[in-house]
Amino acid sequence: MKYDFETLIDRKKQGSFKWIDMYNKKPNVSENVIPLSVADMEIVNAPEIREGLKKYIDETILGYTIANDSFYDAVISWMDRRHNFKIKKEWIINTPGVVPALFTAVRAFTQKNEGVIVMSPVYYPFFNAIKLQDRKVINCPLIKEDENYTIDYELLNELASKEENKVLLFCSPHNPVGRVWKKEELEKISEIVLKNNLILLSDEIHHDLVMRGNKHLVLQTLSEELADKTVTFTAPSKTFNLAGMGMSNIIIKNKELRDEFIEEVNNINGIALNVLGYKACEIAYNECEEWLEECLLHIEKNQKIFKEFFEVNFPEIKVKLNEGTYLQWVNFNCLGMNSEELEEFMINEAELFLDEGYIFGDGGEGYERFNLAVPSDVLIEALNRLKVAVDRLKHNI
Repeated sequence: MKYDFETLIDRKKQGSFKWIDMYNKKPNVSENVIPLSVADMEIVNAPEIREGLKKYIDETILGYTIANDSFYDAVISWMDRRHNFKIKKEWIINTPGVVPALFTAVRAFTQKNEGVIVMSPVYYPFFNAIKLQDRKVINCPLIKEDENYTIDYELLNELASKEENKVLLFCSPHNPVGRVWKKEELEKISEIVLKNNLILLSDEIHHDLVMRGNKHLVLQTLSEELADKTVTFTAPSKTFNLAGMGMSNIIIKNKELRDEFIEEVNNINGIALNVLGYKACEIAYNECEEWLEECLLHIEKNQKIFKEFFEVNFPEIKVKLNEGTYLQWVNFNCLGMNSEELEEFMINEAELFLDEGYIFGDGGEGYERFNLAVPSDVLIEALNRLKVAVDRLKHNI
């Protein structure tokens, strides 16, 4: 490979959230343990981004900055090139992240005590954006059969038909279960949204992270009618490991919806972003496509390592490879532990610091979410610790 995906950066003193969280949970954690929790990569950034930002800092003043034409051109070109998603400059609203934008959209398009439909298990900030703003979580759980997840369209249609439920908050590709929804699945979503006059909030932040043999379809591209009911959430943060840059591109075609969203942003603190975030996004979209292709191959390599480990050592734990995202969703219910016991086991016996399944809502109990965007040696070391811990558990039983 041209790019480096195996060098490990020591983030102990860099303020990394997941590293600090690991030491808070276990201050005496062993020296070689790397957390596999929060969804940023333990992989060095593309050299084009590192060098490009150095050059930019040498040439610019770090004052108040807004998007310029070169930034818009990069975003528009990327969406067209990678996703056949044809957008216009005025559709793009920049926010400091997808999560703040989700909070903003829920406020903008619902009133207190109105319902927002979600499909659990799902990205846990969805629940925060609803509950913390006095809206109601309306759950339409995914259907699971042998670790395969599908959408319960009958229940979704029933929930969508209720007048008090105004919004569908949808995750595509789905975090944490790793589904890349097929066109026919999305067409059914579209039909229900339009028939029931819902606003569709489509979180597509993982849209670039799709494994070979799968294709992500931007939901709003199904029809002009659907596009007029949709807010699409995108960012370079997951794709290029730029979460700390605080840069998201929220895409809203319908001017009325766009104005309502912007008004709600301005009601809080206005739109003010990191000057380096604009440039990092621009460089990533213009210069780092080859890096992304190699990164996806590295993630697939780690997926294979992960799956083969369980097939050889713990065949009773079924691992279904993700279609998208670098986050692996694994069912540990066969160990016979409740969620609290499983979390304690992973931390104290295996020294694995993961995102616990229960935080993703109904259907997450007994699951763990592993971050595979790490050097392969890190993953192998973590799996070896898991084997020792589970073997010890079985021996003691």
